[in-house]
Amino acid sequence: MPSRAHRLPTDTENGMLLVISGPSGVGKTTITRAVERSIPGAVFSISATTRPRTGVDVEGVDYYFIGEDEFDRRVGSGEFLEHAVYNGHKYGTLRAPVETNLARGRLMILEIDVQGAKQIKERMPEAFAIFILPPSEEALLGRLRSRKRESEDDIQRRFRLAQQEIAEARRSGAYDAFIINDQLDKAIMEAIRLVTDRRARL
Repeated sequence: MPSRAHRLPTDTENGMLLVISGPSGVGKTTITRAVERSIPGAVFSISATTRPRTGVDVEGVDYYFIGEDEFDRRVGSGEFLEHAVYNGHKYGTLRAPVETNLARGRLMILEIDVQGAKQIKERMPEAFAIFILPPSEEALLGRLRSRKRESEDDIQRRFRLAQQEIAEARRSGAYDAFIINDQLDKAIMEAIRLVTDRRARL
């Protein structure tokens, strides 16, 4: 915990690490951002990635973009709390900003996949993890198609990955709660309630 001389007026004593996961197309980012906006002092963790930067990506806002060699060096020196390979690219959560914000009593939010969530729970079992589910597989496939951003082959590939991720999430034991995103507003309220209740017990 930061010394009293260096504490900020917004610092609290109940820092909490929140993990939110879910397959592509389930609405997890919308829910994550709603939780962030609704809880004072919440901080959204920015992942590092080897994925190529696109024209709309903002360094330090969307991701920290680093090369393969730099990523591997940081893994070797223990700078990541978790790291995983998804869709051929490496992603990871840097340890330092997470630990700094937790020490200041912040709600630190990680939006990561099941591989990463399992690592987080092994290293920090006190973390609270939520997995967002679609109301059905058919609904998820419909949502992926409705985005109209990809070919049918790409949609089917994402759908297969989603099925695998849901099955692994259920098996893993890493998640404290599952939320079915049937109605978005209801799912957001449930996520906020779960997080607020858990944090109040710290």
